[in-house]
Order: sequence, then structure tokens, then C-alpha cells
Amino acid sequence: MNPSRPGRGVTRRELLKGAAAALGVPYVLTSGALGAPGRPPASERIVTGAIGVGGRGGHLLGWFLGDPQLQVQAVCDSDRHRREAAYGRVNSHYAARSRGGYKGCTPYEDFRGILARDDVDAVVIATPDHWHGLLTTMAAKAGKDVYCEKPMASTIGDGRAAADAVRRYGRVFQTGSHERSNSNCRYACELVRNGRIGRVHTIRTFLPTGRISSGATGPVPVPKGFDYDMWLGPAPYAAYHPRRCHGNFRWVMDYSDGELTDRGAHVNDIALLGAGPLLVGPVEIQGRGRCLDDPIWDVPYEYHVEFTYASGLRMIVDSQGRRGIRFEGTEGWIFVAIHGGALSASNPEILKSKIGPGEVHLGRSIGHGQDWVRAIRRRGPTMAPAEDGHRTASFCHLSLIAVLLRRKLKWDLQREQFLGDDEANAMDLVYRPMREPWRL
Repeated sequence: MNPSRPGRGVTRRELLKGAAAALGVPYVLTSGALGAPGRPPASERIVTGAIGVGGRGGHLLGWFLGDPQLQVQAVCDSDRHRREAAYGRVNSHYAARSRGGYKGCTPYEDFRGILARDDVDAVVIATPDHWHGLLTTMAAKAGKDVYCEKPMASTIGDGRAAADAVRRYGRVFQTGSHERSNSNCRYACELVRNGRIGRVHTIRTFLPTGRISSGATGPVPVPKGFDYDMWLGPAPYAAYHPRRCHGNFRWVMDYSDGELTDRGAHVNDIALLGAGPLLVGPVEIQGRGRCLDDPIWDVPYEYHVEFTYASGLRMIVDSQGRRGIRFEGTEGWIFVAIHGGALSASNPEILKSKIGPGEVHLGRSIGHGQDWVRAIRRRGPTMAPAEDGHRTASFCHLSLIAVLLRRKLKWDLQREQFLGDDEANAMDLVYRPMREPWRL
């Protein structure tokens, strides 16, 4: 199923029927192909490939296997054990719903095999962060719709290229910032945008912290079945250590920004959604913090960053306080807890307010994954589109740059560069050259 792919004049069912006739064999639809109550026939399902199937990727695989509108037919991971586990999981899932066995899923060590398939309509990207922007760009060019885990990219330049590619090739894109689909989060942002706390002057976001150590010592051989060179991909080469890879990657600046993009891509995303029209530039940024002193891990474990927008809005990111977002206005405040979206306010009556027909409505999601599937069907926008994903990821990267440089910076939101600061513009969080042979 891909209604927007040029030149597609017949359905897959028609192609199968034609092929059967040419071979002189009867055309038989299995019960799985015919569909079932609540499950479309195979010809009408969105054929999907999963790129990165460990950790968060494994969780997302469960999400999308459970959606009857999708048919997962390809999985990819540079780790053979994860790849084979996902391959077996997909086949077992569909075998339980069909007559006899099922071996329709194909495992790939190299994601380019999935992107080259004409029958794959969409991909789910759940690799380490340093792959997100490049993979999204390549998938969009290949004509695939994309669900990409947050943050959308590990540099501002990669995010810009990915957002541009999504727009240029007309793809449906959802950032995996699933808190944005939480009804309480959306309601809180509606209250803020509609003036229930007066004029908003300050937004504070509170992220986790904690001084940690990798405990890494000595060289470690790459385990069999793990293509470490592919795992590194566009990132600078570094000797293998298990404390660098898989779930540990987010503590290494070559791959991630630590909590600034892990929880930050959720918490700051809701803050920016609520800020909306106040996000005008240029913006002044100043930060401070302390980074891990470790053989491998080097991200900040304490931080305080302040953004001041041309509208007068102040946004403050801090590693101290209850995790969530606090919107402060001239007539009160609203706090949104992450995760879960529990709300509190300076006056409980604020949280009983109804959003009127003539006010700002942000809509409601049917579920973050389901919203992406519906958008694919309708060829419409998602709850967390590419431009918003890029804006949130950029905000997180700017926070890290401010912590590292520890001086006042001025960022041009339109041109996406620092004003009068060559050193800041040269930071690899703005643009990072890619290791051969990878290119945007």
C-alpha cells in the first residue's frame, strides 16, 4: 500500500492474480490475505520495515505488530542476536494468525536492503541517535514514510537536512516524542496558549541528572555477530567497548546529548508546544554545567541553561527539580509531570476550564503510533511532524552547546546559526562531518 508512490496503477492483489494466471496456477487468497474482522486484507496493509530492533526498537516493534493495518515484513539490526530475535518474533506473531507457518519477514544486517525494496511503504527507525537524521533523509529519498525515535537528529545540520527531505519528497513523518500525544499535555498547552495563566513570561523544564561512571577498563574485542563498524556508521571511529554501545550510547557526545536529548526531547517538546507563538528570534542562550569525567562517557550530568526570546519569554532548562514543565504567567502557573502528564496549577479552577470553539485547539491523538498510521492513510500531518521534531532536537543541542561554551550566545532561528560567533558555529553539534562512506 502506497497511494502516493508515482506510477502505481494496480494493487498488489491484482499483480499477484496476474502472475498466477501467467504461470497457469489457480489464484488462492489465504485467510490472512482476505483479512479478518478489524484487519484489512494484505493488499491494503502498510508494508513496514523496522530499522533498529533492540531496546526501544523492540518496544516499538510490539506496538506496530499489534496494529492490524500494518504488515511488518523486514527487520534490520547490526547485532545478529537482536536481528534474529526480532525476525523470529515477527514470524511467530503472524504464524499465530494464519494457517500453518509464516516466514514472510526478511532480516537485514544493512538497512539499505530495506530501503531498496519497492514493496516497503514505511520504516520505523529506532537506532542510536547519531543515525536518526541520516536514516530519515535516506528513507525519505527512497519514498518511505518514517516513524523516527526522538531526538530527530544528533546535530542541528542533520535535523535540517532530514526535515527538508521529508518535505521535498512528500513523506509522512512522526517523531517518537510520544508525550506529545498525551491528552493532559495537549490540554495544558491549550490552557497556556489561550491565556488561562495570563501572559506567559517563563517556562521551566526539569530533567533528570546523576553522577555516573561507565566503569570501563581495558580494550574489549568486538563480540561475534555484531557489526560494530555499521553500528558506528557516520560517527567518528572509536575502539569498541560494550559501555559505548546499545543502551549506553546516550552518555557519549558522539552519539547523543545525554539526558538533554533523552528526557529533554520529551520535556522540552511539550514546553515548546505550549510556547508556540512566543518562539520568535533571535534568542539569547547562556548555560553552565559539569560533564562526566570518564574514559567513555562525557555528557553533562548537571546543567542550567537559559533561553531569552525576542518576545521576552524565558525558557530555563535545569537538572534540579521534579521532572516536568512549569508554565508561569502573570495570573498563575501550570505544572505538567513527565511521564504520565499529571497536571497541577496555582489555582485548581484553571484545570476545570473548557476550551471554547473560538479558541486555540491542538487536537487529540488516537495514540502516537496509531496517529502515524492514520496520517499515512490520509497523507496528512502527524502530531509530531518533522519541523517540530527538528525544532525540539535543535533546542536540546543548543542547550548542550551553551553548557560547553559557558558564555552568552545569540542564535538566529531563521538562518539556524549563531550570530557573530565562529567558534559556536563550528561546534559539531551544529554540523558534524560524517565518517566515510556516509553522506547526507
